[in-house]
Amino acid sequence: MKEIVIHSWDELQHVMFDGVWDEKIKRYRDNRVYRGASDKEWGLVPTLNRVCAHDLSLEASVIRSFRKYGYADLVDYDSVWQILPLAQHHGLPTRLLDWSYSPLVAAHCATEDIEMYDRDGAIWCVDVNQSNKYLPHRLKTLLEQRRSHIFSVEMLMKEIPELHRMSDISDNPYVLFFEPASMLDRIVNQYALFSVTSDPKVGISDLPAGGECCVKYIIPREVKLEIRDKLDYVNISERMIYPGLDGICRWITRQYSELGPKYNRHRPEDERG
Repeated sequence: MKEIVIHSWDELQHVMFDGVWDEKIKRYRDNRVYRGASDKEWGLVPTLNRVCAHDLSLEASVIRSFRKYGYADLVDYDSVWQILPLAQHHGLPTRLLDWSYSPLVAAHCATEDIEMYDRDGAIWCVDVNQSNKYLPHRLKTLLEQRRSHIFSVEMLMKEIPELHRMSDISDNPYVLFFEPASMLDRIVNQYALFSVTSDPKVGISDLPAGGECCVKYIIPREVKLEIRDKLDYVNISERMIYPGLDGICRWITRQYSELGPKYNRHRPEDERG
C-alpha cells in the first residue's frame, strides 16, 4: 500500500482534491472514499475481527442476538443490509468498515481524539472504480447496468439476500462498498458508506482491491492540531459528525482543553518556513 506523509493543512487539501476534475462533464467529481484513524499503526480491521478473532463464526450469533434483543427498535427493518449499518453505529461488532465520501470527515476521525495527539494518524483512500475491477463478474455487471460504482441497499437485498451468501458468488474473496439507507442523522452527516468482505477471515488489506487501490496518508502528530483547528473553521467537528448532546459535549471538551501550549509551541507554518 502506497504511503504519503502530509505536512500541513494546505498539503492535505492539495492531495485530497488532486485529480478530481472530470474532463468529460467539465466538473469536479471523484470516486474515492476515505477512512481516518487516530493511530497510523491501526489496520483496516473490522470490529468483528477485533472482538471475535478467536472464533469468527460467532458473527451469526452476534447478529441473531442483536435482532432478538433489539426487536422493538428493529421491527421496521427486514434485511441484514439495513440492520448491519444500524448495528455498526450502535457499537455491535460487525465485519463492516466505516468510510466517507468526504476526505475532511476522514481527517476529523484522524484528529478528533486528543488523547492520541502523541502519535501519528492516518487517512486511507480507496479508488472505488479501481477496486470494483476485482469484483465477481456478476456484481460488476450489476453495477454497470445501474450505472453506479457503489451498491445500494436495495441492490444487495435482491442480489445477496443473506450475508453468508456473499461467498456463494465467488470462490475468491472480494470486497464491495455499499451506501446505507439514511436511517440516522449520523450516517447522513458523515456522508457515510461501508465496505464488507465476502469472507470475514480476509481483510480488505489482504485483497488486491485494498492493497493496489488504496493510498495511506500519514498525518504526523506535529500537524494534527493545526488540521484539527482548521477543520473546526469549516464546520467539520463533533457537532456535525455526531448530532446530539453527546457530540456537542465532545466538541466543547476539546475546545476548552489546553492543547496549544502542549502541541503547538510555535506556529506550525513558521516551523515549515
